[in-house]
Amino acid sequence: ISLLVVAIIWGSGFVVTKNALDYITPYHLLAYRFIISSVVIALVFFNRLKEIKLEDIKAGFLIGVFLFGGFATQTIGLKYTTAGKQAFITGTNVVMVPFIYWGISNKKPDIYEIIAAFLCFIGIGILSIEKDLRFGYGEFLTFICAMFFALHISSIGYFAKEQDPVILSIIQMLVAGILSIIFFIIFEPSVGTISRESIFPIFYLSIFSTLIAFLIQNIAQKYTSSTHAAIILSFE
Repeated sequence: ISLLVVAIIWGSGFVVTKNALDYITPYHLLAYRFIISSVVIALVFFNRLKEIKLEDIKAGFLIGVFLFGGFATQTIGLKYTTAGKQAFITGTNVVMVPFIYWGISNKKPDIYEIIAAFLCFIGIGILSIEKDLRFGYGEFLTFICAMFFALHISSIGYFAKEQDPVILSIIQMLVAGILSIIFFIIFEPSVGTISRESIFPIFYLSIFSTLIAFLIQNIAQKYTSSTHAAIILSFE
């Protein structure tokens, strides 16, 4: 049920992001999104940070790299394709997750999980595919994004079983935010101030699509498999 709530939030995030890109560049949007969310969640759960361990930092850093890779390729890709096409291609991570998790945990998915993943993929295609589906630059970036998200979901499923999901959430958001800052300094150095039209999208994506959604996801994946999580999250 918690993951279904996350899927609803992320579904709305596609539309908000698409609109935000008319007023702000991709890496700037990601930098604001992840830095704001990481600062807020760190303040809310400050006492948890006293219990941080080296294993948490290593796991959170890896998850954060996958998170940044997924959103960087998704956000930039959305400038060159439609929200519907991107939703379809991003949804292919559902098929990747069972096999990635199998590779990192040696836990083989059962036949029901595999069939469910492929049925989910077909369903996403029926809902999202258009007659003019082509595989251009935006679609290619989105496919890379799907691979990063599959790695992200699988790594959370692997690490959240043993480690504090709240601490993992804080670290991954901070890592994604730092990487976003580095990338906008390199690739978008001449961007000016924030426009009034971009304030609401930044707030919405920071608090709802990032802080709340990823905190719920990290906690929920302690209690379900990565394959189940991927299928439910595909409802976005």
